[in-house]
Amino acid sequence: MEMLLFRVWALLALIPFPGVTEEIFEVSVWPDQALVKLGQSLMVNCSTTCPDPGPSGIETFLKKTQVDKGPQWKEFLLEDVTENSVLQCFFSCAGIQKDTSLGITVYQPPEQVILELQPSWVAMGEALTVKCHVPRVVPLENLSLTLLQGNQELHRKNFMSLAVASQRAEVTINVKAQREDDRCNFSCRAELDLSSHGGGLFHSSSAIKVLRIFEFSQSPQIWVSPLLEIGMAETVSCELSRVFPAREVMFHMFLGDQELSPFVSWKGDTAWANATVRAMETGDQELSCLVSLGPMEQKTREPVHVYSFPPPILEMEELYPLAGRDINVTCSGHVLTSPSPTLRLKGAPDAPAPGETAWLLLTTREEDNGRNFSCEASLEVQGQRLIKTTAMQLHVLYKPRLEESDCPGNQTWVKGTEQMLTCKPKGNPTPTLVCTWNGVIFNLDVPQKATQNHTGTYCCTATNQLGSVSKDIAVLVQGLDEGISSTIFIIIIVALGVGVGTIALYLNYKPCKIERRKLPYRQKEKNNEEESQFAVQRGEKCNAHNC
Repeated sequence: MEMLLFRVWALLALIPFPGVTEEIFEVSVWPDQALVKLGQSLMVNCSTTCPDPGPSGIETFLKKTQVDKGPQWKEFLLEDVTENSVLQCFFSCAGIQKDTSLGITVYQPPEQVILELQPSWVAMGEALTVKCHVPRVVPLENLSLTLLQGNQELHRKNFMSLAVASQRAEVTINVKAQREDDRCNFSCRAELDLSSHGGGLFHSSSAIKVLRIFEFSQSPQIWVSPLLEIGMAETVSCELSRVFPAREVMFHMFLGDQELSPFVSWKGDTAWANATVRAMETGDQELSCLVSLGPMEQKTREPVHVYSFPPPILEMEELYPLAGRDINVTCSGHVLTSPSPTLRLKGAPDAPAPGETAWLLLTTREEDNGRNFSCEASLEVQGQRLIKTTAMQLHVLYKPRLEESDCPGNQTWVKGTEQMLTCKPKGNPTPTLVCTWNGVIFNLDVPQKATQNHTGTYCCTATNQLGSVSKDIAVLVQGLDEGISSTIFIIIIVALGVGVGTIALYLNYKPCKIERRKLPYRQKEKNNEEESQFAVQRGEKCNAHNC
């Protein structure tokens, strides 16, 4: 279609008009304005109005090929157009030569836009460099580059007034990093406006770059006990304060070469990690914590000492001895404890020397049932005194007993009230109790409403694996009025007795006191002599009778 337009235009230009002579002719070129993409080809038509033209052609340093011609026109193909140039089209008519020129403009649209953030992680308050450049774009004077933060325009650069030969298609600015800029999107937009050359608008954008802002001004701190027991789980912590963003801090924790599995938490501008450590070797080791955020990382170390101190061994010759049996109780240190600990057995008369076993010979009694024994070991590690204790309970076995305090032989019930037979046996193992009344087993778990029929003798038998014991319990059921009357009568008798005794004591004490106050001094001496003689006589009689 383009070739067809070229030829129509050439034919119209060659139609002779009245009054046109060989001296008056025109030379023209099509297109009248050429815009060619870098490396592409261009078709050029050169024509004249001369009816009988002479020598003709085009002058250019570009590679050209004549592809067609007519009486008054020629058509050329220009290949691999890589730079701007001016083409001359000439014709001669009757010995007169005329020419015309065609300006060729080469363009390369911004196909690749490159944005760089230097660095991509920036410490808060530090400067950030934002750079955008476009490789192989022409004409540079028609290019504009725009830096964007989100949708906000940060900077725009045009290249129209700059010396093209000395410029690159790039723009650079510096930005101070603020906390609120973290995770902001940066981009660059390139626009090549060729409307002044008869072309259109070409535009392209860079890939979005995300800016990261951080604060990492403190060193991490380790929280760990200086002493770790081998095989025992201990919680260790590593904390970093004044850090942003705290939620993205990464922790790596090690005990020697053993990597731990920390659980990371954060709040505000503080991040921390907790891990469970279980040391498997004794001796001096090192707990380390490596903290990283973006391009930053710091490592903190803390020395620890791993020791072995198993609980002491408490042994009883018998855990369930019979009452009256002699048993040995020993307290010794574990073989894996180094150095040997100091031992103490609760109840033992003397404390043994360091490293020696503590022991106790015990004759078991019923009162020892449920008695607790403890074996305490103490060990000094790195200047600290450590204590561990093993406890054990003694169970003494003995036959059942029905004691009067827990199982009274005479019990009084009040008629019409809820009553239960009171009887609690002693023994180990715990005895079972069965009570019969008139040959029938009596329910000991459910309260009974007392009647006169409950009066009588109950036979209770306590039994365990070691034997049994029986006891008769006499139950008397009284009426409510009888019980009250008896109680009132007893109270009256007791009150009268107390009153009579008080009066008698008073009467006996008062005359004596008065009479003693009236005795003269000599009478007192006489009485003392008589009392001495009586004591001597009584002593002689006692000796005579071998008292």
